[in-house]
Amino acid sequence: MEYDNSTTLDPRIAERLKRDAKGLVAAVIQQYDTHEVLMVGYMNDEALRRTLTTGRVTFWSRSRQEYWRKGDTSGHMQYVKSVSLDCDGDALLVEVDQVGAACHTGKRSCFLEGGPLPCVEGHRTPDQAEQSAADKAGKEQEEQA
Repeated sequence: MEYDNSTTLDPRIAERLKRDAKGLVAAVIQQYDTHEVLMVGYMNDEALRRTLTTGRVTFWSRSRQEYWRKGDTSGHMQYVKSVSLDCDGDALLVEVDQVGAACHTGKRSCFLEGGPLPCVEGHRTPDQAEQSAADKAGKEQEEQA
C-alpha cells in the first residue's frame, strides 16, 4: 500500500468501527509468521490511520493520553504486515514483523510476564472432533481449487 497523506481515517473504515466510550478499539498484535500473540494495545481513529498509512504500529496510550509509535524509544519496532477488523467491528488484529521485545518488561510477548492462569481445560466430544476434521478437509479442498 502506498503512503496516504490524508489527515483523517478513511470514512469507509471509520463507519465499520465500534469504539468504546473513550473512542478506542482494542488492537491485538500478532507476529505475522509464527502467529504468536505479542501484546494488546488500543487505537483511536488517528492511531489506526497512522498505522494503516505509515507501516509502523501507533497506539493511543490510555495512561499518558498521547500517541506512541512502538519502538521509537526502545528500538523494538513493529512493522505492519496486515490489519484486519473482527466481525463485530470492535477489535483489530494487527500482524507485524516484531523487532526485539514487544513488552515493556523486555519480554518478547506481554503474555509471558503475566503467565498462565489456572483453568479447567475443555475437550471436544468425539462427534465434534469428527466434524472438525471434516471442516478442515473441506477447507483444504477449497484452498486447492
